Amino acid sequence: MVDITHKISTLRAATATAIVKVSRQGTIDAVLNNLVPKGNVLEMAKTAGLFAVKNTHLSIPDCHPIPIEFTSVEYKIEGLTIQIIFNVKTVYKTGVEVEAMHGASIVALTMYDMLKPIDKEIEISTIKLINKEGGKSSFKNKFPNIIKAAVFVCSDSIFAGGKEDGSGKIIVEKLESYGVETTHYEIIPDEIDMIQNRTKAFAKECQLVIFTGGTGLSPRDVTPEALSPLLESRIPGIEEAIRNYGQQRMPYAMLSRTVAGTLGKSLVLALPGSTKGARESMDAVFPHIMHVFHILKGKNHDTL
Repeated sequence: MVDITHKISTLRAATATAIVKVSRQGTIDAVLNNLVPKGNVLEMAKTAGLFAVKNTHLSIPDCHPIPIEFTSVEYKIEGLTIQIIFNVKTVYKTGVEVEAMHGASIVALTMYDMLKPIDKEIEISTIKLINKEGGKSSFKNKFPNIIKAAVFVCSDSIFAGGKEDGSGKIIVEKLESYGVETTHYEIIPDEIDMIQNRTKAFAKECQLVIFTGGTGLSPRDVTPEALSPLLESRIPGIEEAIRNYGQQRMPYAMLSRTVAGTLGKSLVLALPGSTKGARESMDAVFPHIMHVFHILKGKNHDTL
């Protein structure tokens, strides 16, 4: 199956439809009046759909087993057609589009099976997705101008040439995938004055200033001490989201002193210095974190 371990859980919803067309009005009347020999068609088909949606992964090889937290089945009867409207919701890492379509399909097939003794010309058609919500596509932020970023690697050993940078390059790569332009990339030593000077200078030029490294507990890990006095507003939710995401994958993540806050119109982040820690921190909050740039311009959540 596709690897979704890097994704975060969000509210996911999908609505799918299927059409069952019968050949005569007598079939519709039998359905509405509960006169079909095999039983109540609408209720039995609904029940079959509810079972099916929870077991989609058993029928579709690449579907993940996911917690289905809401389903509903509605019918719309017009003339000789029965439209099935199937809704599914969950809070998880992947969407429920296929689950909704699978549920609608099984409802339609159950109707066919129950009605075929009294109608030999039933057709099933138009099984399709009507709507989906949640996931990355529902949290796209559009900006009139490209967001610019400055990325700094805080490491005495990398600055001295003893090690290669991995975390900074990962951050730059991730930013590019989100449409953010890294206009400045630099390796600096773990010095409070230098970190502060870079922060104050580049917060005037870039909307996003990211430091990687120096967030641990060793004596030379001073990035949080350098940034905290400068930040005008700390954003605990970002810090908590990064640590929570990391700890679900590596228990040592609770020791990281991630920092997030604003300086002027810029967002300043201090992320772990390991390549894995930097990658997971970016996955934890991007691209959703970019919503902050709308808020810093004075817009509110309801108008976006």
